[in-house]
Amino acid sequence: MLEFIKRLFFKNELKESNEEVVIIAGLGNPEKKYIGTRHNVGFATIDALCDKYGIELTETKFNAAYGKGMIEGHKVLLMKPLTYMNKSGEAIGPMCHFYKISPENDLIVISDDIDQDVGNIRVRPKGSAGGHNGLKSIIAHCQTDGFSRIRVGVGRKPQGMDLADHVLSHFSKEEEAGLKSAIENAMAAIPVILNEGTDAAMNRFNRKVV
Repeated sequence: MLEFIKRLFFKNELKESNEEVVIIAGLGNPEKKYIGTRHNVGFATIDALCDKYGIELTETKFNAAYGKGMIEGHKVLLMKPLTYMNKSGEAIGPMCHFYKISPENDLIVISDDIDQDVGNIRVRPKGSAGGHNGLKSIIAHCQTDGFSRIRVGVGRKPQGMDLADHVLSHFSKEEEAGLKSAIENAMAAIPVILNEGTDAAMNRFNRKVV
């Protein structure tokens, strides 16, 4: 009987949903010690979106915390993968499958970008992982690199510093104003993508501000 219940539960977990929704996923690492680190700007942007639009991440499925709400008339699902950065696709891929969405049309990923100065963001409709392991995992599990992404600048690695130490470091006091501006612009880019498309958001937000 117990095995039957387990199989039934697992089957229901994998049952596809007919609900139409745009998934907005912010990347990061789930432990408290990573809060405020450069690698977690995706999580920070999701938190800011939750505050702005009154969405709570009260649900869990597929190793992700998520919540549903509305952004300018569009039904969205805000999510944080809980798999750790390098396995982000293990949460996002199944979530896309469950909601039967096309990543090319209905997935927006927010991540850090070590090639951009703090304060800048870069919007793209598609592209390679660019050395980012979280994006690489999503591309592998979604089997496409054609999803929209917003990359938030976290500053280049100082010479001689290990890359892992850099992305897991915290922002300096001098960088905090630029970080706040970048997160605000990343949030502002979301309704532009939803209403006008990713190209329009690129034209509006892909400018160097620092």
